[in-house]
Amino acid sequence: MKKPAARFFRSVTRWEDLPDDGLPEVAFAGRSNVGKSSLLNALLRAPGLARTSSTPGKTRQLNFYRVNEQLYFVDLPGYGYARTSQEERRLWGRLITRYLQERPTLALVVHLIDSRHPPTPLDEAMMDLMRGQHVPYLIALTKADKVSGNRRAQAVREVERALQARAMEVPIIPTSAHTGLGLRDLWRWIEQVSLGKS
Repeated sequence: MKKPAARFFRSVTRWEDLPDDGLPEVAFAGRSNVGKSSLLNALLRAPGLARTSSTPGKTRQLNFYRVNEQLYFVDLPGYGYARTSQEERRLWGRLITRYLQERPTLALVVHLIDSRHPPTPLDEAMMDLMRGQHVPYLIALTKADKVSGNRRAQAVREVERALQARAMEVPIIPTSAHTGLGLRDLWRWIEQVSLGKS
């Protein structure tokens, strides 16, 4: 797979600052410390482009990365980190919810869930938010290299049960930023949905 040409474009904290060039956007959502930045860096084959941190919840804005001058990857603030203030979480939540529900250029939402743990109530709340939305949605199970094959299969079943309870059918892709597991499949979905490539 050819290395994408990717660069940081903009951090956004207000709706009016979102890009207005009409390029499709692929949003990455997940709880704090789920490995979002690591997965973005692995997908883009650009270590350090998306900043990883030992401090969960550090991303406090929508970070836009321009990819191949064709689309954006959007790193959404991680949800569920207790040390952020209630007011901050409320403001993030309002912007993120509006972005996921109203953004016309949003082409795909990639929801990251840690394969080592069952979906949390906040993960399930994200499923509830995406239920009934028209934007394509898939789940990437992160850190799949850190669990056995049996545990990986169990993680898929746990997510399937949570989705079935909501009458949702969603692709589930086990991934690893470390080994590259699932990245080709994830790219295939991104290109198919956002760029119309088969």
